[in-house]
Amino acid sequence: MTKPSAAPANKDPGPSHPTGVQVFDRADSLLVILAGQHSPVNLKTLANESGLHVSTVHRILGALAAIGLVEHQSGGLYRLGLRWLEYGNLVRERLEVRDVARPFIEALHNRIGEPVNLAIRDGDDIIYLDRASANASRIRVFYRVGSRAPLHLTSLGKLFLASDSPESVAAYATRTGLPGNTMHSLTQLNMLNKALKEVQRTSMAFDNEEAELGLRCVAAPVHDDQGKLVAAISVSSPTERFSEHEKDWVPALQECAHAVSRALGAKL
Repeated sequence: MTKPSAAPANKDPGPSHPTGVQVFDRADSLLVILAGQHSPVNLKTLANESGLHVSTVHRILGALAAIGLVEHQSGGLYRLGLRWLEYGNLVRERLEVRDVARPFIEALHNRIGEPVNLAIRDGDDIIYLDRASANASRIRVFYRVGSRAPLHLTSLGKLFLASDSPESVAAYATRTGLPGNTMHSLTQLNMLNKALKEVQRTSMAFDNEEAELGLRCVAAPVHDDQGKLVAAISVSSPTERFSEHEKDWVPALQECAHAVSRALGAKL
């Protein structure tokens, strides 16, 4: 009996229904090939270089094109999609903000002796990008770098909500339900809107024991060279110390946020 011949190089050796990990591996290999090309390439070239069957390549590229990671041009040619430019800009922006802000938040922390946080917005949350603190043990709720918190429960997040339209704030309230952590949390839309109007008036935001009883925070905005709100910086402290030093900390925080904004090219 004649043995079946080995599959060609561009035939899939794996199962007809690959696992999720295999699909990601195959998609990654195709994206790497596309990233190395100076001009759009056709399906056959991608199949040959990846060692995948043409039909597999076509299916994966179709899925990637549907979400903008790959662009399908006329003539059956493919290249990386513009979505990568968006992702790249976001990553660069976040890294740039953190790198630029680091010495300023360290200096502020050394000046006032309280934790100083740097955060950005990601959807309905803030993400803590950096933190300067030598006394985090004083605070029971400790947000680690990379952790998230709801916009309406933090002074940092309120700055971003205050930059939204009333319709967007209402949609946020509907999506999240405005959950609360303490009796002081803003769990009603009218309460939140009242607080946001004050933020808009002063360009500062406060958390008055809304995330944690006994903890107060104040935040100031960071803008880029286009005037866009790209980050926020906050000072956190137990309520008693906060009330005692608020008059000194608020201008120091504003000075820090303005310095970071200027370093990012903002004209203040």
